[in-house]
Amino acid sequence: MAEPAHDLQGPANGDDMAQKLTRVVQRLHPGARVENLSRLTGGANQQMWSFDVVTDTDRLSMILRQASSWNQDAENVMQLDDEARLVIRAGEGGVPVPRVHEILQPGDRLGSGYLMARVEGETLPPKILKGEQYAAARDILARQCGEVLAEIHRLPVDDFTFLNSLTPGDMVESLYREYQGYGESRPIFELAFRWLRDNLPETPKALTLVHGDFRHGNLMVDERGLASVLDWELAFLGDPMADLGWLCVNSWRFGNIDQPVGGFGTREQLFDGYEAASGQRPDPQRVRFWEILGTLRWGIMCQSMAASFVAGHDTSPERGAIGRRASETEVDLLRELVPLNS
Repeated sequence: MAEPAHDLQGPANGDDMAQKLTRVVQRLHPGARVENLSRLTGGANQQMWSFDVVTDTDRLSMILRQASSWNQDAENVMQLDDEARLVIRAGEGGVPVPRVHEILQPGDRLGSGYLMARVEGETLPPKILKGEQYAAARDILARQCGEVLAEIHRLPVDDFTFLNSLTPGDMVESLYREYQGYGESRPIFELAFRWLRDNLPETPKALTLVHGDFRHGNLMVDERGLASVLDWELAFLGDPMADLGWLCVNSWRFGNIDQPVGGFGTREQLFDGYEAASGQRPDPQRVRFWEILGTLRWGIMCQSMAASFVAGHDTSPERGAIGRRASETEVDLLRELVPLNS
């Protein structure tokens, strides 16, 4: 799980945060009190607070997912009240997600966010990939990811009219505009854009819900495997194979490059799980396109975090460190593209 931060920052902290949270939880449980409040590290775009709600008869472990003050009106970032509704609907559809307890209201003076149940497990890749207690989970995790992605992709899109609809071409061109906006010349990124345009797949006949960030850090894992899917802020309606390709990006393997699915499994295991749950076998070439686009996308996301750090919007060490990783994706793109062009 995420670790407690030493420094409490954001729209509220300390006693002020505890008082505001107490008023929120007392809408659910009159007379309840808040204990063990701590801010968690690990969220790149949102703030996370862990706390216990103590009533006369029970103790409930909760998480506050709260928009960063600089990020509340950011373009292309889903509002957290919409995200909460999405998570609720996904849970009703059988996807393993945390239970949403309450959506923040303007009068709470905590910005945009929601309270959810704290799910026990681990999100840190080194622990998941190396911990002995997760050895059995690693054997089945890639297949489970395929099964859960199939569950996500069959949810009725009519429930998510607030999401953007994006074709493969839309994604490439939107990403290119973002790349141009940073004013940096990266020849390897330019090569990747050319390859993507030359190999653009047909738009799927039916767009589905796409999680948009299905990878380490957003997957809660316990000894039995995948326990919960977190962080839905990048969801959109699009090609379902985008989620499978994103999960196979090398940045999420953490050194286990021979295990393309998150460093813990094979593409065949992922595809087997998806086919078992959906009745449809993923197209490897289509997934490959999205893996290359995903590698480029992560590189540009790193550029975005570097720009945010330099501009002073978020000066956390984590954001600055992630921003430096754009160069790693250039190496990955060369490995992926040179054999394809030779």
